[in-house]
Amino acid sequence: MKKILVSICALAFLFSCNTKTETKAAAADTTAKKPMIDLPYTPSFSGNFTGDVSDADLKMVLMTYKNWEAGNMSALGDELTDSVDVEFNTGDHFNGTKADLLKRWSKTRDSLSSVSISMEAWQRSYEPDKKDAAILTWYKEIDTYKMGKVDSAYYHDINGIKDGKLSFYSQYKRPAK
Repeated sequence: MKKILVSICALAFLFSCNTKTETKAAAADTTAKKPMIDLPYTPSFSGNFTGDVSDADLKMVLMTYKNWEAGNMSALGDELTDSVDVEFNTGDHFNGTKADLLKRWSKTRDSLSSVSISMEAWQRSYEPDKKDAAILTWYKEIDTYKMGKVDSAYYHDINGIKDGKLSFYSQYKRPAK
């Protein structure tokens, strides 16, 4: 499964690499009306995503993972907007202040003696009509609890970005075997 995910991401990366000439030609093509193929679904949010997310935003998101791994909750908090919307992998939902979220996350992080994250892939995603930017991540995390229990899982996260900070976070989890 891991090899398939990495292969798909590598292919997506290769197909997204264009020269400036190809990019300008592609931009010209998008302005011309092309007949839409008959798809079985219409997206409720959008089907018009690009990779136009800055390197600074990508680094900010990746640093949130590094700060979680290091247990640096203060630095993690610096990367959040004042109000944050979170969808946890348990199905729980949080919509509140950065301070309240950090209290919740700090309690969880304090129960761990170590965290190890192995980042497998990420993808930049920008919706120009709605001006929504996100970084999607795929990674494996190994958590060691202070009582000695070790838990590992694969995660897929959506990290929503607003004004250079993390404003939305949604996490999906699959236990590692």
